[in-house]
Amino acid sequence: MSFRDNPLGEIRVPLVWTAGVALVVAVIVAVTLLLGDRRETLRNEAYGVTREVSDAVAAPVSGVVSAPVHWLGALSDGISQYFFAVSENRRLRAEAAAAAELRQEVLGLRDLNERYRDLLGLQTDPPIPMVSARVVSDSRGPFANTRLANAGRERQVRVGNPVMTEYGLVGRVVGVTRGASRVLLLTDIASRTPVMVDRTNARAILAGDGGPNPKLEYLRGYEPVKAGDRIVTSGDGGLMPRGLPVGVAVKGVDGAWRVVLSSEAGAIDFVRILLFEDFAQLVDQDELNTRSEPPADGALPTVGVTSPPPPTPAPTPAPSRTPAPVNRPPPAKAPVAKAPTPKAPAPKTPAAKTTPTPRPAPNQPAATPAPAPPPVEEPVF
Repeated sequence: MSFRDNPLGEIRVPLVWTAGVALVVAVIVAVTLLLGDRRETLRNEAYGVTREVSDAVAAPVSGVVSAPVHWLGALSDGISQYFFAVSENRRLRAEAAAAAELRQEVLGLRDLNERYRDLLGLQTDPPIPMVSARVVSDSRGPFANTRLANAGRERQVRVGNPVMTEYGLVGRVVGVTRGASRVLLLTDIASRTPVMVDRTNARAILAGDGGPNPKLEYLRGYEPVKAGDRIVTSGDGGLMPRGLPVGVAVKGVDGAWRVVLSSEAGAIDFVRILLFEDFAQLVDQDELNTRSEPPADGALPTVGVTSPPPPTPAPTPAPSRTPAPVNRPPPAKAPVAKAPTPKAPAPKTPAAKTTPTPRPAPNQPAATPAPAPPPVEEPVF
């Protein structure tokens, strides 16, 4: 039997015993560990049952205890959200008020722009110079309908100028200062405007009576107007140009023909004043002065009807004609020579008187009087 050397002493222990002791110790340790694990498992199972019972009992209690805490938290959140909503509401209200003011300003500018566009699109045929103006009400009485416009003498406005909106005729200027003018509306009792029916060319006078629909007076002819006929200015008297829109004819309750004014379709706040003076504005003066008139001598010079006529040249006497000598007996009377008739038609002037030709001497031709001067044609205007 082999022995292991023992460094601590001289005792010699067999190796078999050492291996056996180690094996026994290992088995004991393993069993101890197994028993300890089993004990832990049993303890956990016991603790699991206890834990379940405690949880079942503690859950309602913890819920009751924590409910006030949750309520206080919700109340705090609600209060904070309320104050936030109040501040946000105030901010949004301020923004809405500013946006409303801006919206009103934008709408006003848009309407003003549309009115300016409409006024700029207002044209007459032929074109007449115009000035734009803003008007305000200036009624001096229950039957007076006038307006004040912020355009006066400094902008070439004169008394009698027609005033229009984009829809039609409003009235005419009756007073002018340096920076303002007074407009007499068509509805004023003092307003009298020459108009005509566009369909029949029947003339009439549009007379205001203080009401919204002025009356058509002095209509002549068989059925000169019908309901719905368009009424325009006639231009008679040179007060206004012809063809400005006035309104539509209707039959009034009193049986008289009246006019629904086109200018009543919109507010009379912005107008255009036509700088109309006379009918010479409606014609191009250069073109008018280049119209040709046939002169008396057959040439074709260019003469304007508004320019003074050219000086009339002095008539050139025709050369005297020498007839053949005539031998007449002494007791016979000499014949009377007649003046030659001009080819051109003679104007209404007294005819030239013929004088008897004196008795010619023997073998001498008789003297012939000078012919009448040729007629001079007057320029036609």
